[in-house]
Amino acid sequence: MNSLAATAIICAVRPHGEHGVIARAMTAEAGLLAGYVQGGRSTRMRPVLMAGNVVTARFRARTPDQLASLSVELIESRGPLLAEPLPAAAVDWTCALTAAVLPEGHPYPAVYMSLSAVLDAVAAAPAARGWAVALVRYELLLLAELGFGLDLERCAVTGALDDLAYVSPRSGRAVSQAGAGSYAERLLPLPAFLVEGGEADWPQIFAGLDLTEHFLDRMLLGDRRTDILAARGRLVERLKRAVA
Repeated sequence: MNSLAATAIICAVRPHGEHGVIARAMTAEAGLLAGYVQGGRSTRMRPVLMAGNVVTARFRARTPDQLASLSVELIESRGPLLAEPLPAAAVDWTCALTAAVLPEGHPYPAVYMSLSAVLDAVAAAPAARGWAVALVRYELLLLAELGFGLDLERCAVTGALDDLAYVSPRSGRAVSQAGAGSYAERLLPLPAFLVEGGEADWPQIFAGLDLTEHFLDRMLLGDRRTDILAARGRLVERLKRAVA
C-alpha cells in the first residue's frame, strides 16, 4: 500500500514523538492499518482521533514496509458516547479488541461491517440489552475470521442437532444435554440465542460473554491478555451494575 483513501473506524491511538500519534484504523478495503498522524496530540486533533470515530483516512507511504503517514477528516463522532460510563466501556473494549487481534493489512470486510453495526447499536440503543447481544456475536465473528470459530451446529458426542446446551472449553464444539452426562460441570454453558437466534435475557448474555472471553483469552490474546482484558472487565462490571 503506497496510498489509500478510505472510510475508517479509529480503533487505537498511542503517542509517538513529541506531538504525533500512531493511529490504527479499520477499513473495509484493507482491514486494519496503522499510520502516523503529525500533530495528532493537538487540541484540534484529539477529538477526531477517538476510538469509535468514523473518519476519512488517507494513508501515504513511500514503500510497503514504511509506516504510513495518515491524515484524517471526521465523518461521525462517537464522542457523546464517552460521556456515559457503560457505552464508553463498550466502545473502548470493542475497538481495543479489534486493534489487538487483527493482523494489519488484511481485508476483513465482514469484521468491518460488524464492528460498524455494533458501534451504531451502542449509539442508538436506549438500553444495553439492545447492543450486548451484538457484541457477543461480534466476538464470535472475530474468532471465526481468524480461524478459531466455534462449532455450534451439532453435538460433538452424539451428533444431535438439538438440545445443545454446552461447549467444550478445549475443542470449542457444542455438546447436548444428553452428550454431556456427568461431565456437564466441566463444560461452558451455551446460551440459546447463539443457537436459535433472536433476543436474549441477561443471564444468557452473561453466559455468552463468559463463553467468548474463554476462547478470546485462549486463542487470540496470548501475552496481551492482562492489558486487553482489563477493558473487558470494566465493561462486564458496568453491565452487571446496570442490571442489578
